[in-house]
Parts: sequence; structure tokens; C-alpha cells
Amino acid sequence: MLEKIVVTDAVRALRPDFAVLAMAARGLVNGPGDAESRVWLTAAALEADPDDAHVLAWREAYRAFGAKPNRTRPSVDALLRRADKLPSISRVVDAYNAVSVEYALPIGGEDLDHYAGAAVLTVADGTETFGEDEPPVAGEVVWRDDIGVTCRRWNWRQGVRTRITEDTRDALFLLERLEPYPLERLHAAGEALATRLRAIAPDVEIEGRLIT
Repeated sequence: MLEKIVVTDAVRALRPDFAVLAMAARGLVNGPGDAESRVWLTAAALEADPDDAHVLAWREAYRAFGAKPNRTRPSVDALLRRADKLPSISRVVDAYNAVSVEYALPIGGEDLDHYAGAAVLTVADGTETFGEDEPPVAGEVVWRDDIGVTCRRWNWRQGVRTRITEDTRDALFLLERLEPYPLERLHAAGEALATRLRAIAPDVEIEGRLIT
């Protein structure tokens, strides 16, 4: 699955500095948020920096494809602004939200059992579907699979169809980076996420691929 992930030329032309660390985790045992996952969120909030240079880079990227980042914020921007009030959702979601806040990094999570084909980051042509929600507009950067869009405006809003739930066993995580974010920090975030996933499910199998 990881080898088939595609970042199209249209996206590369928009942001040649884009890179994504894709991680597949198989054999997860999710469940409601617990004391440990809430500690992850609390500790991450202490590290939150809404003015991190990476947040500014994502705002610029949104403006480049016509989005207004003050209206539809990049996911990491939205998380950092409410880092001290993040609700506990589930153990796995808490894990990647905590890493996102601590490392000022957009992270998406997808349920592979509800995914169809490969993940593709592309520019929408306006004909795509987004479940029952409002579809993307032409020119918008989106993640999609063979059925339709899985996340609108790069990492702004995830679709319901592939959302991670308490029943999720196999998941895809997308850790997205723009300059000046160091690749070393990106890999460190991936290790931090893997550590938390193993705390949740010691037998989980994790593999990763850096796409630059």
C-alpha cells in the first residue's frame, strides 16, 4: 500500500518542498481514550507553539491554492490553537493528535479497511465526491482514493468514510511537511507516533515510507 501512494505533479508544482512520511500500522487495538492517552495530550499541550514556522508555511500553502487559512485552517494550526482543550477521542486518535501538537506537524489518520486503492494527493477538478459532505472545488488540494476524496483542502477536513474509529485495526498515517521543517524532525515525529502506537498495541506491525 505504501509503495502505491502518489503525490501528483500538480501538487509538486505548487509546493516542491512538500514531503510526507506515510506509516502503515497493522494490528492496532483501539478503544476509548484513557488516562495514558490523556497524559499524552496534556504533555503535548505544554509544547504547543501556534507561531511555529511550520504553521506559517502551511498557511502560505493554503493561500497558494485559493483557500483562506483564517477561515479553513490547516489541521496543525487548528490543533495548536486549542491544544490545552483537545478532547480525548480514542487511544489511537489521541496518540496522533498529541504528536501533531508536540511536533507542529499535520498528521492524518485513515482506516485501511475502508480505503479503496492507493492514497493520492492531487489537485481537484471539481467532479470529486466527499461522501455526503460538500465536495471540493476545482483547484483545491485533496487526498483521495479510488472512491472519492478522503480529506479536503490538503489536511483541513477528513471524510467520515475512512475516519479512524474504536473498531479500527489497520491504519494509514500521513505526516506532512513543508520547508523549513527539518526532515530529521519529521522522522522523530514518526518515531514518537510509533512509540505511542506500540504502547497501545505491543504487537502492532509498523512500516513507513518517506515521499519527497
